[in-house]
Amino acid sequence: SLLQLKLWNKYRVSNIPSLIFIDASTGKVVCRNGLLVIRDDPEGLEFPWGPKPFSEVVAGPLLRNNGQTLDSSALEGSHVGVYFSAHWCPPCRSLTRVLVESYRKIKEAGQKFEILFVSADRSEESFKQYFSEMPWVAVPYADEARRSRLNRLYGIQGIPTLIVLDSKGEVITRQGRVEVLNDVECREFPWHPKPVLELTDSNAVQLNEGPCLVLFVDSEDDGESEAAKQLIQPIAEKIIAKYKAKEEEA
Repeated sequence: SLLQLKLWNKYRVSNIPSLIFIDASTGKVVCRNGLLVIRDDPEGLEFPWGPKPFSEVVAGPLLRNNGQTLDSSALEGSHVGVYFSAHWCPPCRSLTRVLVESYRKIKEAGQKFEILFVSADRSEESFKQYFSEMPWVAVPYADEARRSRLNRLYGIQGIPTLIVLDSKGEVITRQGRVEVLNDVECREFPWHPKPVLELTDSNAVQLNEGPCLVLFVDSEDDGESEAAKQLIQPIAEKIIAKYKAKEEEA
């Protein structure tokens, strides 16, 4: 029915079963990954399962690939890329190669930036092998509870996913993968979402993220696409500002 379709679209459900918790008084999503919640917290001790701050969920020791450990408080004051990935997944491996270069460029430009690897590898051995290629920090593989809590916090539905946070731990973009692949020189870092995008292979994933307006123009005449952009830019900015004020996704 139409109502069912609206609910699927509203909550961006792409696979089933899917369990989403909502605060009935406000209608806001409390938690997207309800299935992980009931697996991790069968007794309901953490009810109502609302989002916790990143710093609280990540709290504890982190690893470097040389075996050194550091406390998660070392991330404070930096932009952080939370990187959900695994060696068995080919798109993850190819993204990691690009990301290593991006990380280097951003650090060399003097930006405060750290990446946190949250592994979905199938064994400690493959985690170690994969992590050996990474110059950043990771949640220890053995700390399954913390890895799962981070998956829950961001409602991760597939890998690779790169979530970029500001220095306060608030989400700038969930589309870090698209941004890194589109901006190899990292000129746009930290990749605040743009109200209007030019549709490409890599950012077409946005079409699954929520309602989109797609404007087709005659590409033969470049002036036309610029005029079209100027027409819809202020409208897009207004819509985004409206939803931001309501603390909702546009």
